Amino acid sequence: MANDYYEILGVQKNSSDDDIKKAYRKLAMKYHPDRNKGDKAAEAKFKEINEAYETLKDPQKKAAYDRYGHEAYKNAASGGGFNPGAGGGFSGGSFHFDFGDESAFSDIFEGFFGGGRASGMHERAEMRGSDLRYKSSITLEEAFRGKEIELSIRTGVKCDSCSGTGSEGGVKPKTCPSCRGTGKMRFSQGFFTVERTCTACNGTGHIIEKSCKSCNGSGRISKTKTIKVSIPAGIEDGARIRLSGEGEAGLRGGRNGDLYIFVTVKQHKLFRREKDTIHCDVPISIVTAALGGEIEVPTIDGKKAVVKVPAGTQAGNILKLRGKGMSIMRSALRGDMLIHARVETPVNLTKRQKELLQEFDKEHNAHPQSSGFFAKVKEFWQEL
Repeated sequence: MANDYYEILGVQKNSSDDDIKKAYRKLAMKYHPDRNKGDKAAEAKFKEINEAYETLKDPQKKAAYDRYGHEAYKNAASGGGFNPGAGGGFSGGSFHFDFGDESAFSDIFEGFFGGGRASGMHERAEMRGSDLRYKSSITLEEAFRGKEIELSIRTGVKCDSCSGTGSEGGVKPKTCPSCRGTGKMRFSQGFFTVERTCTACNGTGHIIEKSCKSCNGSGRISKTKTIKVSIPAGIEDGARIRLSGEGEAGLRGGRNGDLYIFVTVKQHKLFRREKDTIHCDVPISIVTAALGGEIEVPTIDGKKAVVKVPAGTQAGNILKLRGKGMSIMRSALRGDMLIHARVETPVNLTKRQKELLQEFDKEHNAHPQSSGFFAKVKEFWQEL
């Protein structure tokens, strides 16, 4: 057909599938032979509409048509089209397109899938080892100081007998004749070249004539290996440490996987951590809070620090100790420590102590928070 398929259906190239379907139905009903008996022009138009729709409704055919126009299908329909047995190309009339040409294949692949040549098209399949996961639980003090841990992991390691080749005596395996070392087999199906793992070598690209007896040709054996891991000072709860190449050994000399350490920091009985800041709730007597004074508090490094409590300290006030918090990763600095004052109310008072407090309450009315609160309450009630 000389006419453009989009013009035949009366749609644009960017029309949706639904719009193309609606346009086709409308025209098909109009030019259907049952409605136009004996009308040769209507019959030809109906065939033209069907041919256009058969192409544009199929995403793959539509992509080929958008790229190569009528030639992509006209020659195929006439018998000289895509012939996998004849080199995998289009031929017929004055048009010839050879899929055997690598640049041409790359173009058609890009046209259909939006990318260039498939990664690994001519590369041997990567028989990389699996990644390993390990959970490590440490204390807050260990997170502050850093820690070195020793792991014993049962995993696949390179076979010493064959040096990881899988071949007895470490003899270098031969290139697979089926895939020529790529590990992939290519098959033409219609407009596409399908790529599959080579069954002859299982994607390795090599053939082993005599397998290693120790590893049965895999190039690795199961073994317990010991790994030392340094957990850095300042590490946070939920952090992940990656050790490249410390995972499972790859098959037949393939790359090792990685080892991932997932760190959990246990809750502390005295401290709470917020990034580089340490929080600590410290009880303060009502006398110290009222008159001021000094108190000793523990710090995350196992030492003591003296904190000055200002006179009139209220419950919930925060006192800061600079540089007494958590270690900061990859730095010699430390965060701060925040002391949350918890003013204690005396309990189990003697009769004399109660009398003294009642006497004090009568003579002393300086309660700033209470005064401010009840003043606001009074205003609230007056506004109602």
